[in-house]
Amino acid sequence: MMAKQFWNGNTAAAQAVRFCHVQVVAAYPITPQTALMEQVASNINNGLMDARMIAVESEHSAMSACAGASVVGARTFTATSSQGLLYMSEVLHMTSGCRLPVVMAVIHRAVSAPVNTSADQQDSMLQRDAGWIILECMSAQEVYDTIPIAYRIAEDPSVHLPAMVCFDGFTISHTSEEVESLSQADIDTLLAPVAGLPRPILDVENPFQLNQLMPSDAYSEYQYKKHSALKNSIRVVDVAQKEFAKVTGRRYSTVDSYLCDDAEIVFVGMGSVMSSTKWVVNNLRKQGEKVGIAAVRLFRPFPEEAILNATRNARVIAVLEKNIGFGTSGMMFPDVVRTFCNEEICPKMLNFIVGLGGRNIPPETIEKCYAMAKESLEVGITENVFWPDTET
Repeated sequence: MMAKQFWNGNTAAAQAVRFCHVQVVAAYPITPQTALMEQVASNINNGLMDARMIAVESEHSAMSACAGASVVGARTFTATSSQGLLYMSEVLHMTSGCRLPVVMAVIHRAVSAPVNTSADQQDSMLQRDAGWIILECMSAQEVYDTIPIAYRIAEDPSVHLPAMVCFDGFTISHTSEEVESLSQADIDTLLAPVAGLPRPILDVENPFQLNQLMPSDAYSEYQYKKHSALKNSIRVVDVAQKEFAKVTGRRYSTVDSYLCDDAEIVFVGMGSVMSSTKWVVNNLRKQGEKVGIAAVRLFRPFPEEAILNATRNARVIAVLEKNIGFGTSGMMFPDVVRTFCNEEICPKMLNFIVGLGGRNIPPETIEKCYAMAKESLEVGITENVFWPDTET
């Protein structure tokens, strides 16, 4: 029987890592990630985890240590936020290029300047093309559940790619809620033993080259294989989610659709903002409005088919984003637009930039986005990127 706990997102992540037989942990503290890694370190120190904690001097070193441990076959974990993730950037590409199944928690925090310790999604979105699987969570429960799912996906023989498990700083990382925990036996059912994973590892008895110089006549093919593995991993994501549901009864999808079947306007977004949006949508439905939600849980690889299925009947898609690609749009918006580029019927597309730097997103802001989307049905649109909570 599953036990109910009262945990915040950081504690939920630390408890999930505890049961995943992680062998090497490396991290450098940065708000709001620090409490997560303190708890992991405490679990190791108290004998609750049979793992080695490596104290490093930077986030760049943290990912380097995890990659090095993964190369020799260890199951590894780290976590970071904001500038820390950006500082890792060089090693993020190397880790995916070497096909190392490292799992990392990214606790969202705004990127400076100016300095801001609250959450938006700018940090992970700036690394969206580093070759990592990117999973987004809406609650502490999802954080807890997604950590073992991420290992299951990353370590699959057809994938062998690293994975980020992302959630909003403070809103999820420091806010406690009821979480149903799993037993060691539950997680052991989901994850294969580390020692038996069929992947190349460095071995002095059987040496091979890794990350060697690649000439131009072979480099493109290598990148294509990585791209194909990432794109095809969506099948493994579906399998992992079904396996998890079989063990726990909790079902996840790459895109969680809600009231979309007859919706004329569908909100698309990721993370905690979609919980608030669901509350607004329920109220709008009581007023007879045809509106729904497509909450994206898997951002890389981008779940095009699931987006199409969730929004096929929509006349307007309103993409809510807590990030901005400066000089263009929110960074998920182009993926949503591209999903429809070869479809015979394409809904109108609106992009709403909200919640930057942790700015509160009250129901009134989401209602304003809905009113603008509804107006576009009648009068059309001349632009598609809006900042509804910003004084401009």
